[in-house]
Amino acid sequence: MAEFTGHDAYIAATPEHLRPLLVQLRAQLALTLPDAEEIIAYDMPGFGFGKSIIAGFAAFSKQCGLYVSNGAITAHAEDIAASGLKATKTGVTFSPSKPISDELVAKLALASRKELGL
Repeated sequence: MAEFTGHDAYIAATPEHLRPLLVQLRAQLALTLPDAEEIIAYDMPGFGFGKSIIAGFAAFSKQCGLYVSNGAITAHAEDIAASGLKATKTGVTFSPSKPISDELVAKLALASRKELGL
């Protein structure tokens, strides 16, 4: 993917079958972090303040990812596992057949914000 100027441009450039997931994820993050700014960092959209990213997201060919702080992933590892999703140190991947719930998105974003002190 190329460099993007905003969330709309990023989502429009992703595979069509993943766009609804990103639209929903963006909406849930905006609801959970109402005072955060929509930013593009590391060539992916996210929410944060200035150069501090609370939560970012990305699309790949078959799945999407939500990227938050390491502590957020650790704090909610059981919730992630119970949802049947895969996690790395800073992200959770999901797909149209196994989407991430709005509740889990909110938990992860708020935990990330708390850990980062934002």
